[in-house]
Amino acid sequence: MITKINISILGCFPLNKSNIFTSELSKECKIFSLHVKLKGKAEAKWMQSYRPTEVKHYSKGKYFSINFTIFLVSFSDSSVVAPGCHVYPFTFQFPYQGLPSSFSGCYGKILYTLEARLGRSMRIDKKDSTKLNFVSKADLHSDPLLMTPQHESKDKKMHVFSSGTVAMDVNLEKTGFIQGEGLKVVAYIQNNSSREIKPKYCVYRKHSFFAKGKRKVSTNDLCKEVGEPIPPSSNANVTKVITIPPDMEPSILNCNIIKVEYRLRVSSWTLATAM
Repeated sequence: MITKINISILGCFPLNKSNIFTSELSKECKIFSLHVKLKGKAEAKWMQSYRPTEVKHYSKGKYFSINFTIFLVSFSDSSVVAPGCHVYPFTFQFPYQGLPSSFSGCYGKILYTLEARLGRSMRIDKKDSTKLNFVSKADLHSDPLLMTPQHESKDKKMHVFSSGTVAMDVNLEKTGFIQGEGLKVVAYIQNNSSREIKPKYCVYRKHSFFAKGKRKVSTNDLCKEVGEPIPPSSNANVTKVITIPPDMEPSILNCNIIKVEYRLRVSSWTLATAM
């Protein structure tokens, strides 16, 4: 028997970012401008076999592309910069809330980049870029759905190596959880079978990629726990706390190209067979 419940993993990080641009010069140079470009995009792509050919599925979306200037002077007023390391601090803010977090997977990515362009007198502009690890800001109390309790019930007749039925009633106190938080699972299990059973818990991740009406899905088990045995012809109220790993990537539910979901799977099994 398997019961599944959707959960959300949240991350809480500020949207404002302070950075520095570092220029390393081996000799004296005239500099007249420093421009920065902030970009955000998502894309998904994979190959699918349709014998005898293979078809490439591809989708992309652009969130923003913003240019801003750190400094700019006329060409004739360009500054002479001495050899060595020069640091230019700056601050930027992501354009709006509601952006999905950074993501990199087998079949797609959500990418935020910062590109700097240094204008030099009588020389080709010097460019450099870096990836930004952006985590969407979330507040459990700002979205009522994240605080909504979850409940699932299921019963099943046993067939192989056992007879009778097993009924399971699983409850979570809310839907959204922060990295490092304990996920408390409360279950009532009625074991009317002829064998001893154990509850088994698993938090797993589901990646979904979308391109032109097609979908590519991959899943990965992350946290597994096993509860105490429940004798045949008996029932029990069981509680299990599963700690969400502090480095678990947040859920992504606000992107039409990539979706990251988490689910709790509760199952029962005997020494002879899984159910």
